Amino acid sequence: MQKETQKPNFEFIALMAALMSIVALAIDALLPAISNIGADINSLDSRDNQMLVTMIFLGLGLGQLFFGPLSDCYGRKPVVYTGFILFLVASIVCLYAPSLEVMVLGRILQGIGLSAPRTISISIIRDTYEGDYMAKIMSFVTAFFILVPVVAPAIGKLILDSFGWKGIFYIQLVFALIIALWFWRRQPETLHPEFKIPFSGHVFIDGLKEFVRHKETVAFTIASGLVTGAFLVYLSSAQHIFEDQYALKEVFPYIFAGLAISIGLSTFLNGTLVMRFGMRKLSFMATVAFTIIALVYTLFFFNSPNPSIYVLVAFLSAQFFCLGFMWGNFRSIAMEPIGHIAGIGAAINGFVSTVFSIPIATFIGEFVKNSVWPLFVGLAVCGLFSVLIFMLVRRKPRRMVTA
Repeated sequence: MQKETQKPNFEFIALMAALMSIVALAIDALLPAISNIGADINSLDSRDNQMLVTMIFLGLGLGQLFFGPLSDCYGRKPVVYTGFILFLVASIVCLYAPSLEVMVLGRILQGIGLSAPRTISISIIRDTYEGDYMAKIMSFVTAFFILVPVVAPAIGKLILDSFGWKGIFYIQLVFALIIALWFWRRQPETLHPEFKIPFSGHVFIDGLKEFVRHKETVAFTIASGLVTGAFLVYLSSAQHIFEDQYALKEVFPYIFAGLAISIGLSTFLNGTLVMRFGMRKLSFMATVAFTIIALVYTLFFFNSPNPSIYVLVAFLSAQFFCLGFMWGNFRSIAMEPIGHIAGIGAAINGFVSTVFSIPIATFIGEFVKNSVWPLFVGLAVCGLFSVLIFMLVRRKPRRMVTA
């Protein structure tokens, strides 16, 4: 198995975060503009317009099935370039979409294109590191990645007010071009020729068979899907909750940014604590806390109107603080046994978690119409199932020796 022991420098972490962050920019910068886009393409139902958020996740899931195996055959860098080119084409489709259906198609294609840099960045990290040390790197990468959701809605609102919603897509294209050039100039290929898998019709099937052999990999992939699905409900309905239910259209980007900071803070803390306590212990404690917080809200506000915005933000901040100890660690635990098929493994992991998350988000999102309460019910149920999965596969963590 390919293995490097040098410690990552700041540029490596920043570049991996940038490869992931273009996804966040494509999603979060558009949130303040969803109602404006809907008005321009004659789609006035806010629940239909949520597809502009959820459907990009469908593309992210589907794209990984192709790009992951291809990266194990041809290398990481060519696949990333292909994804950026597809994203360019998809953005043009969105810019000239005459209807919601065409816009949704463009968003799916954007997701497929962005699945390449998003998935391959994880493969590059797994090519280089493993165990708790990989979790440490993933935490720092995610912490930088979180900075984009913090500022993206505010940037999107500024661009929307100055240039209209199409300006947001143009900024995305410029950002993607800068990252692609940076990646081309500074990141070496991490899949050495001797580790490449010859392309054949059995590449994916063989990878899938190897993937399902590891119970922790399967279990934490499903847990990732449950938690991501619960968060996706919030992400797709945030604009409706804060602008329609709370009438806070002008301050929505700042509330969204504040909640993203909560995730970023805990993710950064995870990076400093994971080497001491281990990724399994930290993520289990966070999952239990995540579930308890959601259950407390559902019990306190059952059959009641929405609480004040301060109470809501306090509960959401606590939930999202827990997420920072869950996402990166879940993925690291899932990827730990399958470093020898990192490309295909990351693809299957991402696809399965997405397949779980989209139906969850779509189903729960239908109930978040006049109240936030259904959102917390969804968070509680997904959290309970995640705790159950954790309990079923939990084992004594191994000590990792690092250079």
